[in-house]
Amino acid sequence: MHSKLIGLSVVLVVPMMIGCEVAENTTSNVLTIRNPVHLESHLDSARIEATQSTTAAGEKSEPVEWRFDQAQPAWKPLRPLRRSQGPVTVSRIEDGLRLSLTETSGGHGGIYVDLPDWASRDWAYVSIRAKAIGEADHIELGFNLRQEIDSKIGASSPLKWDGDQISLIQDGDPHTYLLRTDWNWMGREGSWKQLGVEIGGEVGSSVQILAITLIPRGDEFSDEAAGSRVVGRESEQRRAIFCHLPAKLEYQVDVPDKARFHFGMGVVNDDAPITFRVVATVSGGDPTILFEESYADTKRWGDRHVSLDRFAGSEIALTLEAESEQEAELESESGSSVALWSVPTLSRLDPPDRPNIILYVLDAGGADFMSAYEYNRRTTPNLERLAATGAVFERAFSNATWTKPSTASFMTSLHHSVLGGYANDADPLPDQAVTMAEHMHRAGYQTAVFTANPFAGRISGLDRAVDVMRDAGIEKNTESSSQLQAYFWRWREAFPAHPFWVHIQTTDVHMPYHPPAPFAGTYVSPKDRETYHDWEKRLREAGTHNPYSDVYERNGIDRPSHAELHRGLYDESMAHNDHQIGRLVEGLERSGEWENTLLIVAADHGYVAASYRVMDPLPPKWAYGAEGSIPFFNSHLTSIPMIFIWPGHIAPGQRFSEPVSMIDLLPTVLDLAGLAPAELAQGHSLAPLLLGEGSWQSRPVILDEFTVDPTSGELRGTLEVVDGRWGASLEINPEPADEEIADDMRRPSPLLLYDLWDDPFTLQSLHVEHPDLVEKYTRLLQLQWQESRELGKRFTRSSEAPLTSEQLETLRALGYIQ
Repeated sequence: MHSKLIGLSVVLVVPMMIGCEVAENTTSNVLTIRNPVHLESHLDSARIEATQSTTAAGEKSEPVEWRFDQAQPAWKPLRPLRRSQGPVTVSRIEDGLRLSLTETSGGHGGIYVDLPDWASRDWAYVSIRAKAIGEADHIELGFNLRQEIDSKIGASSPLKWDGDQISLIQDGDPHTYLLRTDWNWMGREGSWKQLGVEIGGEVGSSVQILAITLIPRGDEFSDEAAGSRVVGRESEQRRAIFCHLPAKLEYQVDVPDKARFHFGMGVVNDDAPITFRVVATVSGGDPTILFEESYADTKRWGDRHVSLDRFAGSEIALTLEAESEQEAELESESGSSVALWSVPTLSRLDPPDRPNIILYVLDAGGADFMSAYEYNRRTTPNLERLAATGAVFERAFSNATWTKPSTASFMTSLHHSVLGGYANDADPLPDQAVTMAEHMHRAGYQTAVFTANPFAGRISGLDRAVDVMRDAGIEKNTESSSQLQAYFWRWREAFPAHPFWVHIQTTDVHMPYHPPAPFAGTYVSPKDRETYHDWEKRLREAGTHNPYSDVYERNGIDRPSHAELHRGLYDESMAHNDHQIGRLVEGLERSGEWENTLLIVAADHGYVAASYRVMDPLPPKWAYGAEGSIPFFNSHLTSIPMIFIWPGHIAPGQRFSEPVSMIDLLPTVLDLAGLAPAELAQGHSLAPLLLGEGSWQSRPVILDEFTVDPTSGELRGTLEVVDGRWGASLEINPEPADEEIADDMRRPSPLLLYDLWDDPFTLQSLHVEHPDLVEKYTRLLQLQWQESRELGKRFTRSSEAPLTSEQLETLRALGYIQ
């Protein structure tokens, strides 16, 4: 159950009071500020005085868990208030509780449990482990039973207060969903007498509840007096130091000229304001208060900075203090309060020794549809101008055909199969895989990620070593570039130190295609746009876009016209994103940062929808059948932009025709930044080409995308190679043959071979005509597979990340889940 917190003071490093628990730390490093210094990474160098956590004191605020592989008689069906409706059907199964939507219950219903008048403010989240079966589409929370229908507002739910609602992933696999308890402000008034969990969806669908856990507010901070965590506010995740009050953290700092201290204030509870104070003391001198402010906003960060100019050339003790005037009262009622110092960074305003780096990724940005790559519509005039000032790789490939596997690969320079393949939407990177952000953060870079696709963020484990991350909560994914760039500038204003590394990943050219004015209407009229979205609605309701079926004819849709409208909306969205890239560069020029910024424009994959919607005639049926798949190196799927601009370092006007891969990105960035290479990388640095230094050897490009068989645990997929003009695709661990599959739906050979110079859209495999090449590339890819399997033994995955409502709503908007 929920325990009260009991405060016990402790000092780390140097004892401050008699009778307290002391942990000795012999580290006495003086921090020097050459590059940004992240104080949360140097807690071992700090002298910490803070209130002892409840774990060491013998008590802890415990979560409350109900596991439904055991009988849970306290949970009962919710009874609808309308007499015409019945409850969901509840039945015990081996590993959980099944809630089924019937004709009587309609599309909604759930279960509830009585609670002993718990204060709602003491709880932060409800974690639900569940499987969605059929067309069950969401789970939501509710609190406290209602006795009758509220006639004033027409509310008929048996639960009085609404809570957070979350979309379900309809793949039949178990997932952990994290729902906030404070989604509705009414839910924080008074006490909880009942907790309800409701499901919604189509009649005949069901949800299997495996476990429900009620998580206390501040529980993530209960195991230590002080430490570092990633903490969220307003859809923004930040690295932060937490400390139980009252607290002091003292660092010894050698202060250079033009030094600054930047930080964000944050609080966990709204019981009372917390006073944040920054104090500097020169040896033998009196303390100087540089900053003092009371702060009480639990929803937002309070970003501040102080100048250290007066201490230039001196060594100081920099002390971060946090206290509350009502601390004694808080301790007696609910335990010590917690203060958060987010992204506490020491920096100097001098020009950086290393370049700032902006990795700008256009999610689903196909090079085939960019005028910078000779597309026949002027969709990217800004990229054309930028490309002329830097270097363009004309044959760049993504490593996979969609965001989750592709981004994981190019951020680690490891192929998808080495990282473990795709098991489900929430499987993270292995802990042993070092990301680009981790490399940059270790080198003293400030790091940030602003993405409109959650698969490029926390869900995939790509938040590690990121100072500031936004990967959900985007208002309009088709206008994400302007919003993400606004976040970028807000971050630069709050944390203006150099050097910085930022990953921006936009979804302007990702479905569902609603380009804004003035780009809307450039290629598709308002009337045609309305027609397109009506057709899309019909196809979604039909459950398929399969061009080989009669779904288009049955729904009165002309397939070539639908494809052309689709392309037009994509092109308008591309023009909008290109315009925003131009605005970003203008801002960097105004700020004086452009001359020392390495800008890389790339994509995680191509315009996948074009691979079948814009082709006429269509490729062979087997390419999209149950037994086959279109090769990854199809130009629409993985042909991407890769453009490097670094004024004064990368010569302008360079264009390279050698095949290269996004997996080469990490080695290239480390090389250009003058950092040590990654200990393990499957890509190769392109810096010798870009800088015209030394020799560079062209290599075949490997494409690698795999799923984990849920029964056997084997990896299944295709391993492919682009070698000059040839592309070869080898099927790995194919599914057992199904006799009911028609011959024209079967993959005709384990290895398919294509002439990419004459057939970039992979319409005709030449495996029969070239048996010598089939033998050559079969052997090459089998050796590659053996190497990947051996490398894969170095990596183990941790548990999957819990899915939040913001992340899932963003994935739904992008079309990943229905």
